Amino acid sequence: MKSLHKSSERPTIRARGVAVGRLFELALLLGDALGRGLAEGGLTVARAELLWRLRGRGSMTQRQLSQELRCTPRNVTGLVDGLEASGLVERRPHPKDRRATLVALTAAGSAIVATMDQGYQQTASELFEDFDDVELDAFSEGLGRVLEHLQDARPERAAR
Repeated sequence: MKSLHKSSERPTIRARGVAVGRLFELALLLGDALGRGLAEGGLTVARAELLWRLRGRGSMTQRQLSQELRCTPRNVTGLVDGLEASGLVERRPHPKDRRATLVALTAAGSAIVATMDQGYQQTASELFEDFDDVELDAFSEGLGRVLEHLQDARPERAAR
């Protein structure tokens, strides 16, 4: 196994191509698995992401959700309407701004997100069961750097 420390040598064009190819394959496989798992629970990726954000950040206004999800307020309204009809979220009056409404998880929504989290933990166990801590740390560090490059290339960041 090669050293996990940074090398001063730059990767070849071929090595970069192999790495990008594997990233694309990973994205497709993870996307397929995620879609199948969510479909079993009657969710879309967009609805699941909204639930996940509420779990992590607590109740939010639809405007805040729009910013968090990087989509239009109209799109958030549709997502919230669907999730509310399914009994997974509810709209509540904002305690400080009577013009605003908060979107919050219901007990059923919290249960769905807990199930999602269990699936997430199970997937992590299965994917990384034969990695040791050093390998997993190196993988995570490298992937973190790739994610930083992708985030820096996003149009809203590039415009700065």
